[in-house]
Amino acid sequence: MSNPISTQRRRLLSSSTALAALTLLDRAGTVHASAAYQTTSPPRTASSASFGPIRQVEAGGLSIGYAEEGPANGPVVILLHGWPHDIHSFIDVAPLLAAAGYRVIVPYLRGYGSTRILSPSAPRNGQQSIFAVDVIALMDALKIDKAVLAGFDWGGRAANIIAAIWPERCRALVSASGYLISSQEANRKPAPPQVELQAWFQYYFATERGAAGYAEQRDEFNKLIWQRASPRFRFDDATYLRTAQSFDNPDHVAIVIHNYRWRLGLAQGERQYDDLEKRLAQAPKISVPTITLEGDANGAPHQPPAAYAGQYIGKYQHRDISGGIGHNLPQETPSAFAQAVLQVVTL
Repeated sequence: MSNPISTQRRRLLSSSTALAALTLLDRAGTVHASAAYQTTSPPRTASSASFGPIRQVEAGGLSIGYAEEGPANGPVVILLHGWPHDIHSFIDVAPLLAAAGYRVIVPYLRGYGSTRILSPSAPRNGQQSIFAVDVIALMDALKIDKAVLAGFDWGGRAANIIAAIWPERCRALVSASGYLISSQEANRKPAPPQVELQAWFQYYFATERGAAGYAEQRDEFNKLIWQRASPRFRFDDATYLRTAQSFDNPDHVAIVIHNYRWRLGLAQGERQYDDLEKRLAQAPKISVPTITLEGDANGAPHQPPAAYAGQYIGKYQHRDISGGIGHNLPQETPSAFAQAVLQVVTL
């Protein structure tokens, strides 16, 4: 049963100089323009809006916090954020979808906001498959049979996994930066030096010094990621702090560190997900209707659309979004993201 709770306290932080990039397993390459669809989104400043009361529901081994907008009987869309972001990446997307008649569910991923792992003895697991498993559990708890899934970064990966493994639960898919499913084996392959440099933080997290540094300085650390992954996104301290409070989650550091160590094969996942990870390591193709999106100023390593287009074997369209759009695409261009969600079901 779901109940509203109050949002968490804000954290104070200092401004920092820019440094790094984002995401670890996506191989870099030049983003190719899609002849099929291109659009321009002018640079925008961040919104000061906020969601209403956050609801909680027990799902699997979690108590998941989520925002909800729109009619309760509308078709469902689930919006999934990445690292280091939270539900506010969709603060201006959700009202657009709700106004179009969608029931919009925006959950905090494990390790963020008010989402909690219920058992003190449960592993603070951050392997790729667990986030998809969590979303399926949320859908079951809310009695949602099928939904449009849309996300970026960690959330985009979870959406891709569900579309590939449980297509009966995914009406359609919208994914920023495309096909994000990978494996420990794939991540053992060296990348070009420039990509390795951009992904410096994954190696930092592989050390105990890195884990301690992230725990002590997560606000400053994550703000650097925002600045470098979205170099033309004009956000103020209040906008960042609105999201940074979600990093107060008691499991946040452990899950982030495990996520990146697992990707490099330096940490093991839970055995119960071994078979699922083996399936994902085969790079399963996705048959549900899909729109992928890419910004022209994405400072995170990402593949060119041509590298993953063949993974989508159903109705498919790629959209390049110009105008200085970075990695946090739904927050930087909510209209383009919402438009993709509304149009993917009509491909």
